[in-house]
Amino acid sequence: MNDFKKYPKPSVAVDIVVFTIKDDDLKVLLIKRGLPPFKGRWALPGGFVWISESLEEAALRELEEETGVRDVYLEQLYTFGDTKRDPRGRVISVAYYALTDSTKIKPFLTGQEQIQKVLWASVKKLPPLAFDHKDIILYALKRLEYKLEYTAVGLELLPDRFTLTEIQKLYETILGEKLDKRNFRKKMLSLNIIEETGIWKKGLHRPAMLYRFKKTNPLSAFKKIKFEG
Repeated sequence: MNDFKKYPKPSVAVDIVVFTIKDDDLKVLLIKRGLPPFKGRWALPGGFVWISESLEEAALRELEEETGVRDVYLEQLYTFGDTKRDPRGRVISVAYYALTDSTKIKPFLTGQEQIQKVLWASVKKLPPLAFDHKDIILYALKRLEYKLEYTAVGLELLPDRFTLTEIQKLYETILGEKLDKRNFRKKMLSLNIIEETGIWKKGLHRPAMLYRFKKTNPLSAFKKIKFEG
């Protein structure tokens, strides 16, 4: 029988990629580190896993401690385990990504020494990042783009009430391409996960109907949806 105690124990951390749509752009939440390693460099929210908690519990705890967010769509992304990813020693990071409406998250400083500032950075123009966090963000972006093709997960980035035009603009922002308006609306309504609120949104043009999620979980609608013209 192998002696369990003789094997070195690596540290386990969680890192969370928080996506939102802000100023018509897909952005990710970053925190400037106040302590070594990578002092002064931008990084993802995250931290080490306590011995008494699960990976998801750790991710939710770190997310709440550093962003104030509790009720958010959270999904495990990938495990990053390069032996030299952290200069402090052997650290394995289990990455998650979260989607939220920008009006529901207000990053705040917790008073912890390692946190100096927060930033919503465009995924198209990321600053120099600590550790391997750029790789984590790019991996999360690919996962998000892929999931848009067969789930309604992207709708988590919308406010409680939204128009069909706002949904389409969200998808176009993430995918970086224009979508056929008629085909997109037909596909979105066929998912049967949103409903009319009976309230009209007034604007420069004619009023638009506001929609909301149905009471059933919209993320359970794993139907294949393609928005080609």
